[in-house]
Amino acid sequence: MDDRFAKTAEICKKLEDSVFTAFVGERTSVRLAVLGLMASLHALVEDIPGVGKTTLALALARSGGLEFSRIQFTPDLLPGDVLGLSVWDSVQREFVYKKGPIMAKFVLADEMNRASPRTQSAFLEALQEGSVTVDGNTHTLPRPFFLMATQNPQNFIGTFPLPEAELDRFGLSFSIGYPGPSAEAEILRRWTVASSAEAVTPVTNSGEIEAGRRVVEEVRVSEAVREYIVGIIRGTRQSGDIKIGASPRGGAFLQQAARAAAVMEGRAFVIPEDVEYVAPAVLSHRLILSPQARLGGRDSASVIRGILSSIKKPTGL
Repeated sequence: MDDRFAKTAEICKKLEDSVFTAFVGERTSVRLAVLGLMASLHALVEDIPGVGKTTLALALARSGGLEFSRIQFTPDLLPGDVLGLSVWDSVQREFVYKKGPIMAKFVLADEMNRASPRTQSAFLEALQEGSVTVDGNTHTLPRPFFLMATQNPQNFIGTFPLPEAELDRFGLSFSIGYPGPSAEAEILRRWTVASSAEAVTPVTNSGEIEAGRRVVEEVRVSEAVREYIVGIIRGTRQSGDIKIGASPRGGAFLQQAARAAAVMEGRAFVIPEDVEYVAPAVLSHRLILSPQARLGGRDSASVIRGILSSIKKPTGL
């Protein structure tokens, strides 16, 4: 096997271990964040305040040696506060672009659903095309670019639901949740006024992350596994529990996430278990459940598990 796959897997493991020097929580959350970074799939984290979302993002950015920018969303935040502005330069006697905080390699969009829909829409081009347009001029975002957004539960005061078109552009979605008793005790042992993430030292750099992303693109996906992915995506559209199923973009993101999951295990090919592992994180936020499913107390994750159990996995790969 190509040594690049083993090297990328090693980098992912170093990133996970480094993040845990500052973040206390479930390994799944950290693993999905690293997976999103290596797969070029932006992540959306929905949870209550105070469970470590910012610590996770800052620790991952510092571990990767990436320039970090945090945008705190409020109802009065404007698109120009995110994208940047054209300002008059008296020396050059022309308008020049002044970069906004989105022009960083790792961006934390904190409490994204507290901003108005007008400001939320400023991220659509960045999430899809990797660029921003200000006053008719398009500016390419740095590479590698990774956005981790957080949102509060929709029943919190002062929140604006993210539109479906924006949710669909996030590759992954997950929650951190409350820590267990031992983890919460560890948080108290580590607690200081200063952020523990500030002390995290880089274990890699942007060049290696960009190279790792190219390795992910080379992971082989057999026709049988691709048909398995198509079956899952079509299953979301045919389920009576789902009002609106996954888009073709959802299928492409599912394949990309499965590729990254394979690389993190040191493999150059995708197996069905890779698809199963990432499916809830890739699909949950892009599905709209039927009223009957909601009344029955079902959530997206349980519906996805039901779809996965109903589709035969390919064997003999």
